[in-house]
Amino acid sequence: MVTIQEIPVEQINDFWSIQFQYLVDDGMITEEEEKIYFQSPEYRDVLKGHMLREQDKLHMVYFVRDAIRIGASQYCTYQSEDGKCFILDFWVFPEYRGNGTGHECFQALLAYTRRDGALYYALNYVKEDSRRFWLSLGFIDDGVDEYGSPLMRREGP
Repeated sequence: MVTIQEIPVEQINDFWSIQFQYLVDDGMITEEEEKIYFQSPEYRDVLKGHMLREQDKLHMVYFVRDAIRIGASQYCTYQSEDGKCFILDFWVFPEYRGNGTGHECFQALLAYTRRDGALYYALNYVKEDSRRFWLSLGFIDDGVDEYGSPLMRREGP
C-alpha cells in the first residue's frame, strides 16, 4: 500500500535536488535556460512562499511503500475557489516504475487530496507518454494554459 508523506518546508532542499534530476533524466527540461530557471531562487522561492501561505497551500509529498520513498508530487488544492487540485509534478522514481505503481500512487494521492477538499484535478503535461498515463487514469484533454502548454482534467472520484 502506498502512503503519503508531507515534506515540510524546512526539508524542501532534498526535494529540489530529486526533482531537478527527474526533470533532466525524464527529458522534461532540456535547454540550459530551463535548467537554470528550475534551480533558481526565483522559481524555488515562489513555490516555497506558496507552501507557507494559509489558504490554497502548495503541498510537496513523497509516495511511500514499505517505508521506502518511491515517488513524489507537488499539488495545490484551491479551496478558496472551486476545489480544483492542480498537480504540478507527479512521478515515480525510475527503479519503482511499472507494475501499476503510478496508478497506485495516484490512488493514494486522490484519497489524500479529497480529505483536503479536492473536487476535481487538473495538470499540464510535456510528453505524449505522460498524456497516455493520465488518460489511463480518467483524465481528458482540456485545452491549453496561458503559456500554450496542454491541460488535462479529471472530475472528482
